[in-house]
Amino acid sequence: MKSQDPSPAESTRTPQEEATPTEIVTVRPTEEVMSKQRLPYFFGVSEETSGARGISMSLVVIPPGGAAEPHYHRGFETAIYMLEGSVETRYGKGLRRRVTHRPGDFLFIPPGVPHQPVNLSDREPARAIVARNHPSTNEEVVFYDPGSEDAG
Repeated sequence: MKSQDPSPAESTRTPQEEATPTEIVTVRPTEEVMSKQRLPYFFGVSEETSGARGISMSLVVIPPGGAAEPHYHRGFETAIYMLEGSVETRYGKGLRRRVTHRPGDFLFIPPGVPHQPVNLSDREPARAIVARNHPSTNEEVVFYDPGSEDAG
């Protein structure tokens, strides 16, 4: 009896890949959820929605004139792609540094960097895709008090 050769996908999978789901998962969020940072999110790929193990990706909306609570992410990185609007991100010690992002900009926020995105428009929402190397929608968000650090 002649045995069949395994398919290339089956023969090259590592033990970690063997424990990983093999199906493509489509997520189409239908309702917004208020995030810990107090911004509306549409949770896309995450551990909870798709079984992701090392990444999450969502759509965040900053309402007109809105801002997130100052915060940082303990132990993981954040990458953002701006879709619509203009956002000033206040960051660093005391949130004294500022950078403005517009549609088409990619930004990277290292772990532990305090930040606060603020929508610069009082009429239009800002929208962005947010990806993190943390799979959960309940990631390690730590609130930050910019007044707790002296002005030095």
